[in-house]
Formats: sequence, structure tokens, C-alpha cells
Amino acid sequence: MGSEVSDKRDPAQPIVMGTLTLAILPAGIALFKAIIESYDNLATVRTEDPVRHHLKLYFAPQARAELESLIETLTPRFALVRLAST
Repeated sequence: MGSEVSDKRDPAQPIVMGTLTLAILPAGIALFKAIIESYDNLATVRTEDPVRHHLKLYFAPQARAELESLIETLTPRFALVRLAST
């Protein structure tokens, strides 16, 4: 599912994780999280705001394209709303 990426960065430089915050309907949270986390090392999902059903995804910069593609595919199924991205 994921492709191997060579990490040519300077080991003295910290890795800056990308983030993506999404709003999702509560009934879809468990399945959405299971799908995202089934992709080895693609992203980690955390609850950003449990009252508003906001999830925050943390990912390595080299995983951005694959994650964005997956989110685009899953958006209709889960009625995802993008709130923020870094």
C-alpha cells in the first residue's frame, strides 16, 4: 500500500510532522480510524475535539501525497470536512 521512501535528511534536523484536522460524523469515527491506521506508517489518528467530532491526523511529510489521495477517496463515504492542514 505504501511505498518505501529514502530519508536523505540531516539526522541533526528534527522531523516536522504534517497534520490534517477533519470533522467527521460520530458514527464513522471507528471505521475511519481503522482504515487510516491499516496503512502501515501512513498516519496516526487522534481525537482533537471529542464534542465536535474533530480528528487530527499526524503524518511524515513524505506520506502527504498518499494520505491526501486516501482522504479524497474517503471523503464522500464519511462526509469529511477539512478544517486545517500543516
